[in-house]
Amino acid sequence: ISEFILLGLSEDPELQPLLFGLFLSMYLITVFGNLLIILAVGSDSHLHTPMYFFLANLSFVDICFTSTTVPKMLWNIQTETKVITFEGCLTQMYFFTLFAVLDVFLLAVMAYDRFVAICHPLNYPVIMSPQLCRLLVLLSWITCILNSFLQSLMMLRLSFCIQLHIPHYFCELNEIVQLACSNNFLNNLLMYFAIVVLGGGAFAGVLYSYSKIVSTIRGISSAQGKYKAFSTCASHLSVVSLFFCTSLGVYLSSAAPQSSHASAVASFMYTVVTPMLNPFIYSLRNRDIKRALKGIIGVPVM
Repeated sequence: ISEFILLGLSEDPELQPLLFGLFLSMYLITVFGNLLIILAVGSDSHLHTPMYFFLANLSFVDICFTSTTVPKMLWNIQTETKVITFEGCLTQMYFFTLFAVLDVFLLAVMAYDRFVAICHPLNYPVIMSPQLCRLLVLLSWITCILNSFLQSLMMLRLSFCIQLHIPHYFCELNEIVQLACSNNFLNNLLMYFAIVVLGGGAFAGVLYSYSKIVSTIRGISSAQGKYKAFSTCASHLSVVSLFFCTSLGVYLSSAAPQSSHASAVASFMYTVVTPMLNPFIYSLRNRDIKRALKGIIGVPVM
């Protein structure tokens, strides 16, 4: 086949203007908010630390992540067409998989950074050196590029018999694999292997880091010290919980019978909502970020 049909979140014509306005506003907030985080980290020398280096990288990836899906949906609604070419679908799937897994890796790296900062504060400057920070980000990019390339390459071996309707607003990997009329066992095997090894490994790293963090915080005698230690992790823990619960839920439940609409809504949570909320979560609970943002917009910093 040469093209797919993206059905979107709803086929009701009366809901299309509402969906267009909702997705456009959320997309603009996501791009603008994450750009502000990047500018704040880059412009304030006090934020040139490992934690904010990873946060700036996460903001950049979030912009790219949401840009792989939302603009195409906005275009389809505006032009009243639901067609996406096979090549376009494969390209969208490649970049979506790349930035989705990269988001997971960066969240795991940020959890490790908080683990070192709280559990080994005296050795933190030595352990989290600029060289190690750059190496962790570089390795994340390389791993995600190779995984995304392999997943997309495996799609070329599948056959699609007729013009197919995708009950989604973008070409998500598990949705396309299930639509193939040829044997998709190897594709499913590779997809779930990547989920378990890459996604599950990163999630295990996050759980381990925070188990050690909680253990360390419980050993702090003063209530003020406990609050200060926990407050440095609260923002990141909120983002991790929202992203992992929705994204892993979509893929781990894809093997079981479920509503396609429910799957699309769950995907909407981690592809659109989470990248939009990240700048608010990190800036509202972080005095350094708020001070840098005030400097950017010209508000006197007290």
